[in-house]
Amino acid sequence: MDFFKSLFKYTLPYRKPLLVTVVSMILLVGVQLFAPWFIRELIATVRTGSSDALSSSLVTRLALLALAIYAARAGLEFLRSYMAHVAGWGVVADVRVALYRHLQRMSLHYYEDKQTGQLMSRVVNDSDLLEKLIAHAVPDVLVNVLTLVGVSTMLLIMNAQLTLLTLVPIPLIILAMRGFAKYVRPAFRERQAELGELNAILQDNLSGIREIKTFTRERTESERIGVRIENYKRSLLHALRLLATFEPFVHFASALGVVVVIYFGGRLALGGELPIEDLVAFFLYLELFYQPVRHLSHAWEAIQEALAGAERVSELLSEEPDIVDQPNAIEYPGRARGKIIFDNVSFSYLTDQPVLRNINLKIPAASVVALVGPTGVGKSTLASLVPRFYDVNKGRISLDGQDIRELTIESLRRQISIVLQDVFLFHGTVRENILFGRPDAADVEMKEAARVANAVEFIDKLPDGYDTVIGERGVKLSGGQKQRLAIARAVLKDAPILILDEATSSVDTETELLIQQALERLMEGRTTLMIAHRLSTIRNADQIVVLQDEGIAEQGSHDELMAVDGIYRHLNLVQSRLNEEEPAVEQQLAWSSSARPLPVTA
Repeated sequence: MDFFKSLFKYTLPYRKPLLVTVVSMILLVGVQLFAPWFIRELIATVRTGSSDALSSSLVTRLALLALAIYAARAGLEFLRSYMAHVAGWGVVADVRVALYRHLQRMSLHYYEDKQTGQLMSRVVNDSDLLEKLIAHAVPDVLVNVLTLVGVSTMLLIMNAQLTLLTLVPIPLIILAMRGFAKYVRPAFRERQAELGELNAILQDNLSGIREIKTFTRERTESERIGVRIENYKRSLLHALRLLATFEPFVHFASALGVVVVIYFGGRLALGGELPIEDLVAFFLYLELFYQPVRHLSHAWEAIQEALAGAERVSELLSEEPDIVDQPNAIEYPGRARGKIIFDNVSFSYLTDQPVLRNINLKIPAASVVALVGPTGVGKSTLASLVPRFYDVNKGRISLDGQDIRELTIESLRRQISIVLQDVFLFHGTVRENILFGRPDAADVEMKEAARVANAVEFIDKLPDGYDTVIGERGVKLSGGQKQRLAIARAVLKDAPILILDEATSSVDTETELLIQQALERLMEGRTTLMIAHRLSTIRNADQIVVLQDEGIAEQGSHDELMAVDGIYRHLNLVQSRLNEEEPAVEQQLAWSSSARPLPVTA
């Protein structure tokens, strides 16, 4: 229910359509109350028949008035429906934007155990239910309550005793609605959860369709999807079964009111205590009376669905990001020089086991620092701490003497470009992907970035050049082509700090040379933090840092580290020997995490 307290702020921009909706509903209720009264007056006129001319004139006036009332009702129904939808879908759109912005604020910690499909379901499917609340449920409840009050007033005016008798079934309907809320909302919540699971597994499988085909897992995955679809169907039918039980009960309770009027109203009419026109009007008003009662059950259904979706939306919005701007965070002034210092930095993920321990490292501005070491010692983690994808547990990281936690996240990340091994390209054109980091760049700047990245040759061969659509994640491009587009993107951003994470792995020798040339141009004049398993790519680095489980094991230039009998020298000898005997082995090399030198015959 906390979400509905905060929902009010999302409705404020739509005050005018909501006001029009409310006024239209009030007038609509008033119009509906006139129709039975016309019939009553018509029957009374026919029954008395005092003057043919007078009666004919009255009937004509009643018909014309009824025509005007029904025309007004049509216009009011349009205003009520359309304006309610304007407000409803407007609120849904704003909530979705708020959800997406909230998700963008979450740190990488948050996404480590979340499925993309589940989050998409909450943003799209669960928020979609809010439209039912604003455009259907709430207006229906208001109209039906006003109708009940108005009809009850009219019934009391005609015959108070008979009116009280018609209220006998109401307590049964109220009890049914309470039971409905108790059992149906959890059923709809389960349905939304199953829909989220279905979306999640579909998203995973469609993203991994190449792997499914490669490992001939079509039948197994089809069965797994089938199970999720069956679970969703089961949860949906469970909710619908509860609805199917509730609605007939409400209709039966409403019919009891009609039975009461038939019995008691008929006896009063036969005894001359109730005029026949009042009895007919009573039946007509009774239909108006129980119609909103039945409609309230549908509105209650929509409210329960909306509550189920709102609870899931509220859960997402209540998640607090763990990496945020500090209250007094400042914008980094201008362009950074690029001096980075790790001062006694330690870091662990959600477990107590530290990934990095007591890291002390000085990276001069415009220098190239390479991180090497076995898998799992925290090379990528160390690089991820610089743009604050994660925050240190202990110590501090400074940029040009300023603690990075004292800078706004946006201004810090403007100073950093990243090129990863697993390049992510968006579905769109080559041009759009290069411009992603700097959309306002001129066309000549974009093409110059492609030239620096050695990408012009293959781009010119594409069917539409820079306007070629490359598919989701750049599926139409080779690994080397995607890498060069990522480098072009980084060149165009022109940030003073560059992080390269295995940027030349998994490509052939010729492509690696093109990428290496592009990277050398990109690194010029920038502070570069490079992670590499191919030690041949980092020999010219100003500083090489060897990481092991206990932290930094060795540090120095290539020549300095080769001059001592340490880990780096032995890793180089191993790679050199393997390259001479079997070059393909280099791609599959798995280093030992032990600090003890490997036995090598030099």
